[in-house]
Amino acid sequence: MTPDMIEHVQNSCQKVKPISETAATLVHGRLFELARSLEKLFSGDMEEQGKKLMTMLGTAVAGLKNLEAIVPAVEALGKRHVGYGVEPAHYETVGAALIWTLSQGLGEAFTDEVETAWVETYNTLATTMKAAAA
Repeated sequence: MTPDMIEHVQNSCQKVKPISETAATLVHGRLFELARSLEKLFSGDMEEQGKKLMTMLGTAVAGLKNLEAIVPAVEALGKRHVGYGVEPAHYETVGAALIWTLSQGLGEAFTDEVETAWVETYNTLATTMKAAAA
């Protein structure tokens, strides 16, 4: 990831923070629209799961300038997700739901550059998680 990409992701993430609860709801809603079968992977309080999602995302984004420091946490997350029933193919659907949500939440601020940066960020994190889960 380039320094410009990291800046785009970190700046746009700051814009999403004030609407993080709504963003989490949008991600999950879009995820279930794209793949209704994934609902079975979620149990318990969806609001709490949304908070965990946004916290994890915020932590990962904050650590983008020093990826090596966050890799162990991202790997651990990937390993935990195996126990929840997450399969490698699910990551693509989650990525699509996340990018769609960002486009909705950021509106005109979701430029081509911001989208490219988020796709690269998500792919980097997802690749790390999948490798650890394998």
